[in-house]
This record gives sequence, structure tokens and C-alpha cells, in this order.
Amino acid sequence: MPGIGVIVNIVAVLVGTAIGLLFGRLISERFRTIAFSAIGLAVIVIGASMALSGLGDLADTHLGDYSALVLVGALAVGSLMGEAMRIEYRLERFGMWLQDKAYKAPMLSPGKADQPGEKGHTLVEGFVTASLLFCVGAMTVLGSLQDGLGDPSLLFLKALLDGIASIALATTLGVGVGLSVIPIFALQGGIALGASAIEPFITPAVIAAIEAVGGALILAIGLDLAQIKRLPVGNMLPAVFLAAAFALLWG
Repeated sequence: MPGIGVIVNIVAVLVGTAIGLLFGRLISERFRTIAFSAIGLAVIVIGASMALSGLGDLADTHLGDYSALVLVGALAVGSLMGEAMRIEYRLERFGMWLQDKAYKAPMLSPGKADQPGEKGHTLVEGFVTASLLFCVGAMTVLGSLQDGLGDPSLLFLKALLDGIASIALATTLGVGVGLSVIPIFALQGGIALGASAIEPFITPAVIAAIEAVGGALILAIGLDLAQIKRLPVGNMLPAVFLAAAFALLWG
């Protein structure tokens, strides 16, 4: 059945988040702090690897030596667009509203409010971090396309990986990780539903561009989680869509 892979992926993330929240309750503040830093380091490595891999694949397309310009141009222009739209501010406001609603239910909070995983901006970080990790990459695009065409096997594998990752993320980032099922449903579900129509536009260059810019944003989130440098990643999100458009036009 077309779309079953998307459903399994969503369920895996929700189950993984629930397990992570349960374990989060059992971790003391001292251990939660080091886990928070470790998750940040892991996210940095994942983001760097993804960005370099995407750039390498992009260099193998018609763009060649100009592939880096797609990354730089998309990030620069996309960040200006995001700043103009105040995406970061709106995400934080949305996160605070969700946090007020979510934490009224005791089962949704992994620990005390003064722990690193429960800072005011962490619900948004959990949402953005998990959304990027779960929605950026070749497996997301190709898996959703195949699912829409009747073969969910690749999304089943992605669901397993995302479920395991959501356990680790939810342990430190809290309930925001579970909210990533919203963009998973919208993006993967949209690709699956329109698979036959959009398949010609999902070129190797487009996938590589999404991976390169998305990896850079994931790296930026890792810097924040590791308490190295906080960047307005929310305002940079339009860069992912611009990179795909640039690659489609010139790749």
C-alpha cells in the first residue's frame, strides 16, 4: 500500500521518543549534562559528514567546481529571507506555546525544568534538530518516492534508524523530538503522494544540494547543543529549498 512506509516511520519516531522520555526521567542532572554535550558532538559529526558528502556528490554533476557556490549562495540568500520572515522568532513562540500545552501532561516531561534538556528553547531545538535529521538526506527523498510507487522497503530501514536516533535525542532534548513527526508527515507524505508527478524533478543534483545545505544546518545545531556557538538556524531553513531550486535549474 503506497504510504505505509511513511506511517511506519512516524510510529517509529513516536515510540522512540516515548522511550527516550521515559529514560530521561531516570537520568540525573549531572549525567544529563554530559549526555547533552555528547549528543551535540554526534550531531556535529553527522552534519559535517552529510554536508561534505552532499558537496562531493554535487561536484560530480554539471555544476562541477561551482558546486560550493550553491552551498554559499543558498545559505546566504536563504538566511536573509529567513531573517526577513523572522522564522526563528516564530519557531520560538510556537515552541513556547507547545511547551505550555505539553508540560501540563506529566508523561511528556523527561525531568525537572532546570535541567539542560528542559531549557526554554530546547523544545524548539528538539523539534528542529530531529526534523532536520529525519527529513534531510537521500534516504528521505528516495525512500518516499519508492514508497509512493509501491515499495516501502527503504523507508522501513529509515524508520528503524530514526526510531533509534529519537530515543537518544528525546533523552536530552525532550518532547520536541516527537513533534518532528509533523514535518515527516508533511514532507515524506507529500513526496509519496506526488511520487509519479515529481519524480522527474528529483535529480541527483537536487538530492545532493539538499544534503549539503541540510548537513550544514545540522552541524550548526550541533554547535549549539555542544554549547560552542548558537546560530539562528531557524532563519536559515529557506536555504534548503533554495539549494534544491538552484540545483534543479543549473545542476
